[in-house]
Parts: sequence; structure tokens; C-alpha cells
Amino acid sequence: MDFELDHLFVCTEPDAPEANRLVELGFSEGPPNQHPGQGTASRRFPFINAMIELFWVNDPGEAQSQRTRRTLLWERWAGRNSAASPFGICLRPAHSQVLQPPFPGWRYEPDYLPLPLFMHIAEAGVEEPMWVYLNFMKKTHREHQFIQHANGTREITGITLTTPSPLRSQAAQKIVDAGVLQAKTGTHSLLEIEFDGGQRNKLLDLRPHLPVIFIQ
Repeated sequence: MDFELDHLFVCTEPDAPEANRLVELGFSEGPPNQHPGQGTASRRFPFINAMIELFWVNDPGEAQSQRTRRTLLWERWAGRNSAASPFGICLRPAHSQVLQPPFPGWRYEPDYLPLPLFMHIAEAGVEEPMWVYLNFMKKTHREHQFIQHANGTREITGITLTTPSPLRSQAAQKIVDAGVLQAKTGTHSLLEIEFDGGQRNKLLDLRPHLPVIFIQ
């Protein structure tokens, strides 16, 4: 496999009060993040191999600006409780020598990324997650950001995505075929995130506040 999960995001209410539930469950929160010029912000939970972001729009004008509009972040966030998928799946090279994007897309250069860095974003509608490839990211970056969690959780070892409609984009097919995640259809958008191989036999259902289930 030439690429792997770097981080994922879930759209939330402003300021992500949903993060407080994760803290109560023994997850350690990392530093929050702002995305100047993009109009978004996040609260972050780092693991040894990847990261979970709870993500919201904090400046609707910036999120709908000409520079940001094509990302569909505004539509995704505003429609998170209806037709839009509230998720983003962000990938990185599994090997340092592999830099070419694994799926068709376009180059996004947000203000907060120094040149020549950019995001490669797939052409897909908001009914699917946002698919992003970051050729500059490395697993060691996540390892350095890792914070010990009080509940002992260390790494993300599996993701199952449920969508109301079947995934149709080339990017989705590539990502499923590569084994980054499993996909199925259901009545509502849902992410099931497995940690540490599910060795604790514990299930944490975060609904209705987040469309997420943790499997520990």
C-alpha cells in the first residue's frame, strides 16, 4: 500500500463541545488549531499513527470565499446533519519516496500552508467524505505529536465508514481497495473507529452528539 491514514475530521457544533465527552472518556486533547483564510478551526486528539479532528466553521465569509469555495467545506459543515457527509479522510505516503497522488483531484494551497506545500483534494461530492492527500506528511510527525491517553489508547487500527449512498468516486474506490477503510451503506453517516485492534472489547457510542463509534 502506497498511502495510509494521516488524520480524519468530523464536523461539529461551533467550538466542538463534543470534544468534552472524549476527554471524559480518558482521551487526551492536543493543542487546538485555527486555519487562517479558510474560516475553520478544530480541536484535536493525537494518536501514535494518526489524529482525530473535531472541526467547525468559525468564519462563514472565509469558508465561502473564492479561494476556499471549491473545497466545499462550508457545504459539508452546514449540511452535516442532512445530506452532506460530515467526515474528511486525509492520507499521507506510506513510504517517503511515494509522492504522487493516488487518485484524481486538484491542488489546494490554503493560506496557512507555506509554499510549496499543498493539499491534493479529490473531485467528489459532499455526499462522500472529503478525500485529501498530503504528500508532505510523515508518520514520524504523528509520533512526535502523540500524547499519552489516560485510558491507554495508542493507535487507530481500523475504520468502517457508513454512508446513505454507495461511494462512487475514483478516490473512494482507491482508498477502499487499499484497505485504509471499509465501506458500507446505511441510513445515516457513521464512522466506526477501532483502536489498538479492539483488544479491550469495549464499544463507545458517541451518538447522537457525534456520528462516531469508538471500538477499543
